[in-house]
Amino acid sequence: MKKNIMRIFVAVVALAIVLPSCKKKEEGLELTDETQVAVIEQFVNHTIAPTYTNLANNTDLLVEELTALRADMTQTNLEKVCNTFLTARAWWEMSEAFLFGAASDFGIDPHIDSWPLDVDAFNTMMLNENQIQAMDGEDGDVYAGEKLGNSLLGFHGIEYILFANGSPKNIAQISDLDMIYAIAVAGDLRNRCFQLEVSWIGNVAAKAHRDKVEELELNTTVNGGNFSYGQNLKKAGTIGSTYTSSVNGLMAIIDGCKTIADEVGTSKIGKPYNGEDPDYIESPYSHKSIEDFYNNILSIENAYYGGIEGQRNETYSLHNYIKTLNADVDAKVVAAINNAKSKIKAMPVPFVQNYQDPANGVAAKACQNLDDVLSEVNRALSEN
Repeated sequence: MKKNIMRIFVAVVALAIVLPSCKKKEEGLELTDETQVAVIEQFVNHTIAPTYTNLANNTDLLVEELTALRADMTQTNLEKVCNTFLTARAWWEMSEAFLFGAASDFGIDPHIDSWPLDVDAFNTMMLNENQIQAMDGEDGDVYAGEKLGNSLLGFHGIEYILFANGSPKNIAQISDLDMIYAIAVAGDLRNRCFQLEVSWIGNVAAKAHRDKVEELELNTTVNGGNFSYGQNLKKAGTIGSTYTSSVNGLMAIIDGCKTIADEVGTSKIGKPYNGEDPDYIESPYSHKSIEDFYNNILSIENAYYGGIEGQRNETYSLHNYIKTLNADVDAKVVAAINNAKSKIKAMPVPFVQNYQDPANGVAAKACQNLDDVLSEVNRALSEN
């Protein structure tokens, strides 16, 4: 009888030990290096890869449609181009949570997304016959990228040609000289977006994109070595990676999110709103500033939730990992992301005409709060 009682006691104790362990597995992830790597791989494969692929494809289409528009200048064709431009623009803004890596190392971010456009320099350039002739040549995209400078390149130069007062221009307002410039600058934009795509996903990128990047001799690997940026991050903590541990890889993702949260609140909204720089207004011709800000927060959401819409797997997301590590911190992040999105949506449209509205100050603070909360995530990761 005593032996039976002892067996029952041992069984109860064993069950008491096992149940909490099982409960932890059911509620979240095992906090292991392998799980951290899986979260990083989900981020690279389902956030970065589809974002840059969609960006590359749409900038490629933009060049094709601009070329077709020059050959057939109709309002219908112009509106088609404008829609493609806005689609490409949205994918770019949804990439800004991961400007670390190729976008930063190769100077792609300022090259394709500097504002405001230097209108005086634009007008001077358009009077320069040699420059117009060079942009209209076979390598006009290369000339534009090498000679025009960041203040005349990228999305906002093309936006200036296509849009006025928040709508596509009347086709009669766009000259052939305008089209020469737009096509050359769009070609350079496409080239740089191809470079981003290939830098992160390597041979997974379309062959035509890889061939173009190779033809232009654009850098695509980390420090000129053998790793793409995607490989480098996935291999965090192993020999050859610039990330010393998988935790450092996760923290780099959060740092990217923090950077754009701060930029939206402090600079993109804050500079015009506070009167520091009333001309520092993104997308003023298409009146899509608020969409830009919102898509920047979506880039954070996509990074945190493990993928773009339709490709998410929250099981291997930062959201689920942090929820397991520190549920209170995760709840703060979720609330801060939703709050930033909500407050940006409440901003009066268009931003360029309402940049000092009090609602903008509320939105700026919501973005700054998101930055602060994301700092708590990195503290939790570093203490794990």
